[in-house]
Amino acid sequence: MPLSFKKSLYRGTFVILVSFFLATLGWALAPASIQGDTLIKLIETLEKRHYDGQTYDDSLSDLHLHAYIDALDPQKMFFTRADVDRFLTYRDRLDDLGRSGDLSVAFTLFNQYQASLKARLESVLASLDDQVGAFDFTLDEYLPLDSETLAWAASPDELDDRWRKRLKSQVLSLKLADKALDEIAPTLARRYKNQLNRLDQYNERDVFAVYANALTELYDPHTSYFSPRRAENFDINMSLSFDGIGAVLQVDDEYTKVVRLVPAGPADKQGELRPSDLVIGVGQGEDGPLEDVIGWRLDEVVDLIRGPRDTLVRLEVIPDKGKMDQRHVIAIHRNQVKLEEQAAQSRVLEMEDADGKPRKIGVIEIPAFYIDFAALRRGDKNYKSTTRDVRRLIEELESEDVEGLVIDLRNNGGGSLQEANDLTGLFIEYGPTVQIRSAERRVWRDGKRQRSPFYEGPVAVLINRLSASASEIFAGALQDYGRGIVIGDRSFGKGTVQTLLDLPEGQLKVTESKFYRISGDSTQHRGVVPDIAFPSLFDEGEIGESSLDRALGWDQISPVRHRDYALFDGLVPTLQQLHQERTTSDPDFIYLQDQVSMSIDTRGLTQLPLNESERRQLRESQESRALEIENKRRAAKGEEPLASLRDEEATVDTELDTALDVDLDNEAIANDTIEEAALADEDSEEEADVLLLEAGRIVADVLALLPTVQAPQTAKR
Repeated sequence: MPLSFKKSLYRGTFVILVSFFLATLGWALAPASIQGDTLIKLIETLEKRHYDGQTYDDSLSDLHLHAYIDALDPQKMFFTRADVDRFLTYRDRLDDLGRSGDLSVAFTLFNQYQASLKARLESVLASLDDQVGAFDFTLDEYLPLDSETLAWAASPDELDDRWRKRLKSQVLSLKLADKALDEIAPTLARRYKNQLNRLDQYNERDVFAVYANALTELYDPHTSYFSPRRAENFDINMSLSFDGIGAVLQVDDEYTKVVRLVPAGPADKQGELRPSDLVIGVGQGEDGPLEDVIGWRLDEVVDLIRGPRDTLVRLEVIPDKGKMDQRHVIAIHRNQVKLEEQAAQSRVLEMEDADGKPRKIGVIEIPAFYIDFAALRRGDKNYKSTTRDVRRLIEELESEDVEGLVIDLRNNGGGSLQEANDLTGLFIEYGPTVQIRSAERRVWRDGKRQRSPFYEGPVAVLINRLSASASEIFAGALQDYGRGIVIGDRSFGKGTVQTLLDLPEGQLKVTESKFYRISGDSTQHRGVVPDIAFPSLFDEGEIGESSLDRALGWDQISPVRHRDYALFDGLVPTLQQLHQERTTSDPDFIYLQDQVSMSIDTRGLTQLPLNESERRQLRESQESRALEIENKRRAAKGEEPLASLRDEEATVDTELDTALDVDLDNEAIANDTIEEAALADEDSEEEADVLLLEAGRIVADVLALLPTVQAPQTAKR
């Protein structure tokens, strides 16, 4: 229901009154009965199955309410201190209400948030043209960047001022990006209209997901509620397949846009659908009516397009906005879509060791630990799994005469515990690989139980701060067995195991146990410490288990006897020395270290200036330093220097660039409503990977230091 506001944008009392007015006009959402049943079951399951065994009592109810308020308004832009105090009258009631499936408080708070946001966005749009031209950029004002240290606004007027500064910062950011003044208001208008469109698409499932996860996160950061859509995508990411047409979609204003096609998928094979096409209608079968989907939520459009294999779906598409007269219909038969690009991949690095001898080093990149459980249960002999794929890749690399391997686990957030265990078995003859302790403190061990051939060559495991869970089990096991040298950054530190349990609606991923290395050490908090450390762009204070609220603690259990292959015994100090000698003069490595230094300095930025000259100076200082770093690398490599980073098609990203343009979207809600983005893997140009190349050189060093190492004997399988 469109509204036009003629009063000033920044009259807080007006906004609050309008928010309640909107709620009374029928925009208020209400829970479905199945969500009440789901809440009852969720609470019961958390109390019975979670590793820590917390009871949902008055104390946890208080924390739940605070967490929910923070999830709705994380940047403190909508609720005042008075609003929050009024909400806190429910602080000791959520547990009692939850046990009876009562979601009234959750929806009352959400409806006020939604109405306030809607009123605020409508007001911004109504006065945007006037506001853009009225800002005084000579004043010494600042926009705080850390919302966690920001207090709730004491009054509506203070909220108004926060919105004024937010809008002023966005206008200044566009101005400094050389956007013409007459283009700034239309640009921001499109942004705010898109947010309004998404706001109107929130439904009761979205509200419940935010409320449920505000509770689950109080148990530990990896216990979470999956909405039906999120549960489906979790299964897809584990199996790397689904039934559909194989098109990655995203929202573009009110349209559904084709971002790209999955290679060899049904749409790709059919040949008519193109990236950048806009889907405006979807029909089922040969003659089902075409349903207009303009303005629909992305997940609802996806639901229409996905379907059982061997069925037909018809897409009505146009090549671009405003070209409705060029619409045409494409008929595509659904089939299984395999996400091969998210599976393990291999390549060969050809390089020289320290003695100048040519070496072939195999690289296996593993983005996740996946397995198609459904296919396995069906008895499908060709079921998809990480271990099966890696075994095949090792055999292919051996046929190319590689002498050692780099297993690249960077950004691998984990997945199947079974696959981490089975994968370790490809590199040891037999033995335990992981210890798992239940909530009852019973410990059981898993591993390779029968002797069999294994890859015997030297292995380096490349990790970073985003390598987590199953990645840490694998890296830790190879390190403990002396079968692999671990290189990179300290890993994430997730040492807990989750189980997926069905609920009346959706699923609960609950932490039921902790895993431990065969050394007895937990990876929880501490992660896996590399034998040779690489510089990292990640901030350990912001990324990793140790940065998460209510994470379980680190501890130890008894070690388990295991074989020590001792492949790297005594070699690490020499390898470290060779690495340092090499990287001290490597232009690309020096460039990375300079970037890390600049990133650390930028992290200290707590507020953005709204004074144009000061903001310009800050930006120019960052760009100047980035240019200096880039030209330092170019000079070392004998290349021509750049006069400006703008000479390049893609400029160097800095954390400042992100900070300069703060989005208004509520991530807690958006992440649960637009899950298809999880299937998208942004295309990017391949660049020289300095860390991977150095990992390969370290393996080459191992080969040079161990001249008696024989070619891998995996052929005896």
